[in-house]
Amino acid sequence: MTPNSERRSDRAREAILAAALELTADPGFQATSVEAIAKRAGVGKQTIYRWWPSKGAVVLEALGERAGQTLEFPDTGDIVTDLRTQMDGVAELLGNPQFAGFAGLVGAAQSDPSLSRTLIDGIIGPRVAACRKRLESAQQAGQLRDDVDLDEVIELLYGPIYYRLLFRTRPITPDIATHILDLAFAGLRPPTDPR
Repeated sequence: MTPNSERRSDRAREAILAAALELTADPGFQATSVEAIAKRAGVGKQTIYRWWPSKGAVVLEALGERAGQTLEFPDTGDIVTDLRTQMDGVAELLGNPQFAGFAGLVGAAQSDPSLSRTLIDGIIGPRVAACRKRLESAQQAGQLRDDVDLDEVIELLYGPIYYRLLFRTRPITPDIATHILDLAFAGLRPPTDPR
């Protein structure tokens, strides 16, 4: 019986992605190499280079697959509730030690334009677009002021999470989204009619 090469490839790919996540969690993104990923996954490094151009590309795909659900934005009709649900997911993901490699990936993207573009196109951009769409819906429903720049709102809301991730000033706590939203929405809500 001839082995199914597609199944073997799927198994190797999953092993490579899992190894990339494990190694970027410990010993860390900078200390991880393609050779180390290949060894941990039980494949040759040429297998990795056949599918990905760099360590960063492997880690990016591994993180992107695991982060898939954080793209979803609920629409319950309450923008604060919906943002809290989505932001809680982001905070949980980025606070998970398995995603420790994300900070290293962002750092590597600063000097690798190709990796930066792939990171923006594959992970950051789609999530920003989904958030913007939900904010536009809230604006149309009168839950946000008409005069706010939605891209700045997104940066305002998610910036504190990424700040903590990248600079490690404080941990990404389970209640971070609640605190950010409480602070932000005091200034984002439309003024109430004094009558």
